[in-house]
Amino acid sequence: MLTIKRIGSAVAVLGLTAAGTIAATGSASAASYAGTCGSGYSVIDTMDVGDGTAYLTYSGASGKNCVVTVSDTQGTPMVLGANLRLHRTDAVWKSSEEDSGTFKYYAGPLYLSAAGKCIDWGGRAASNYTRIDYGVHCD
Repeated sequence: MLTIKRIGSAVAVLGLTAAGTIAATGSASAASYAGTCGSGYSVIDTMDVGDGTAYLTYSGASGKNCVVTVSDTQGTPMVLGANLRLHRTDAVWKSSEEDSGTFKYYAGPLYLSAAGKCIDWGGRAASNYTRIDYGVHCD
């Protein structure tokens, strides 16, 4: 349940209106995700990462995966991270495959073409609670 104490801008009102519209017509995950990866991307997996949720999406049109980690407390700065890469056995992340920092809304989006391959993906929120699934969503 989302409790709103104060809305300080017209942008926030528009964002909440759009999220409310999505929530009324789709799932709770879709409302939280809010299409951050762009049009044509559908949520195919989610993971709880403490004070946020990481979303894995896919676009059949582009053949790409996208990861975004969304804060549970929209508008409040917190450490957020998103991770996405082709599956490798050495489990070493490269900076181009991670978006990490202090954000008010989300980390990412990160995009990757992975047709015929497995991916590693995950996210983090607040107290650096990180979760990554290795070698999943193999096509």
